[in-house]
Amino acid sequence: CAGCGHVAFPARLVCPACRGTKHTAVILDPAGKVLTFTVIHVPPAEFKGQAPYVLAVVELADGVRVTCQVADVDPAAVKTGMPVSLEFRRIQEDGEAGVIAYGHKAVPA
Repeated sequence: CAGCGHVAFPARLVCPACRGTKHTAVILDPAGKVLTFTVIHVPPAEFKGQAPYVLAVVELADGVRVTCQVADVDPAAVKTGMPVSLEFRRIQEDGEAGVIAYGHKAVPA
C-alpha cells in the first residue's frame, strides 16, 4: 500500500490495513518458514494422485503469509519452523480440458 506500507498477497484493490486504493508492486523474498501445516490423506479428486501431501501456512521473510503445498519432502519430515523457499510450480491439470495450473509451492531451504 502506498499509503501505509502494508504488503498484501495476493494483491488487493483495497488495503486491508488503511482502506487505501493506491498500491505499488513489490517483489517478495521467497524465503520463509512453516507456521503450521496438515497432511492431506484424502484429497479432492484433482489431487488424488498426490496424496499424502502437506498443506502449510508459510510466513515469508517480509511477514506475508501464504497457504501452499510443501513439495520435495517426506510429509513426516515437515516441522513447524522449518525453513522453506517458494517456487513457481505445476499445481494441477484439468483432465478434460487439459489446462495446466501453476502456482507457488514451498520446498525445503
